[in-house]
Amino acid sequence: MKRGLWIARRFSFARKRFRIINIISAISLGGIIIGVSTLLVVMSVLNGFQKLARDLFITVDSPVQILSIDGRSITLNDDLLRSIRAIKGVGSAEPYAEGEAILATKEKSELVVLKGITEAAHQRLMRQTHATKPFFNSESIAVGELLAYRTKLYLFREVKLFSPELISLGLESLSEPYLLPALNITESRVGSIFSLQKIFDDNYVLSSLEFGRKILLLGQAQSSGIDIRAGEGVSREALAANVRQWLQSSPLKGGCRVRTLEEKYSSIFAMMELEKWVSFSILMLIILVATLSLTGALAMTAIDKQRELFYLRCLGLEKPQFMAIFIIQGAMTGVAGTAAGSLIAWSICKLQELYGIVQLPSKSAFIISAYPVSMQVGDFVVVGVTAILLCLLVSLYPARKAAQIATSHSLDLKTN
Repeated sequence: MKRGLWIARRFSFARKRFRIINIISAISLGGIIIGVSTLLVVMSVLNGFQKLARDLFITVDSPVQILSIDGRSITLNDDLLRSIRAIKGVGSAEPYAEGEAILATKEKSELVVLKGITEAAHQRLMRQTHATKPFFNSESIAVGELLAYRTKLYLFREVKLFSPELISLGLESLSEPYLLPALNITESRVGSIFSLQKIFDDNYVLSSLEFGRKILLLGQAQSSGIDIRAGEGVSREALAANVRQWLQSSPLKGGCRVRTLEEKYSSIFAMMELEKWVSFSILMLIILVATLSLTGALAMTAIDKQRELFYLRCLGLEKPQFMAIFIIQGAMTGVAGTAAGSLIAWSICKLQELYGIVQLPSKSAFIISAYPVSMQVGDFVVVGVTAILLCLLVSLYPARKAAQIATSHSLDLKTN
């Protein structure tokens, strides 16, 4: 192998009799560098948008949630919450009340998603969004910007909120008058209008946990689920695994399940992941074209080095060893191009991450001013391995031809 590597390196860098071989080799190497760097930059940008979407989702939702299997409420006590907060990797665990509610004004009514959160979760939301004023208090609610626009809501306007279950209770109360006290419709006012993420802006109303329980007809100790967030330096995968392990031996076993953010919004994240790998498949064609030109360069090198191949055969090299020389030569080109392309991509992404050099076309239409990037080691490994494998595959044909030329009896006459 060392001998084959040494000969392959000599064939790669030694002067060729035909300059066109050097040109084709340079085109192959340049194509691999451009293809690898472009592909990694595009994948890092798509990762950046995916990370941005996840960060926007966890303003209201959490990376991991515990909720009832049948969709109903779960009953919590202080001991159970302390037990959850003691799980390894858990930074916070807060109960919440979430469900559908009807928001009604004098002009119109609309079905919304009401989420009541604890004061600790409210303070965290304010820190995360850099808000200077509370979103809501015990007597007010926060409404998404798009929802407020559709329903013509403005600050301090009075609204009515009630659970859709009150409609069925109202029908039952016609024959069962004792249900009438449950038909009280709560009035509130708009304390703030928020803009966090399109799904929340379009459908969500935020309130205190007590207010949410009241609207959604939950008891004092009942909650829709528990928002669980990771501690410093803990990945969401590790957090979900630790919570699932705890749940298997907890009092909630059998009645509750763990749901991650990716599972809740599976269609959105699946579409973003599909977009990433479709881009990978399309841009990989650039690398494929570059590696195909490598085939011609290696084949012409074999023709150019006929005399050297004859001498090597006289020294005892066999057909597999000749093939190894040209396969190693193709692999060297793949490794060099992949390494250079990866370094260029890392440099571009790092500069964009630090300085935001490439700006988005319209700053007013986006919540960020520059393209986000998020480099992942797995992407660099997949792209690098794929590029090198393609170089090895396209090297097989010229390596076989080179071995045939080296072992051909007609070569004896040409070299005499």
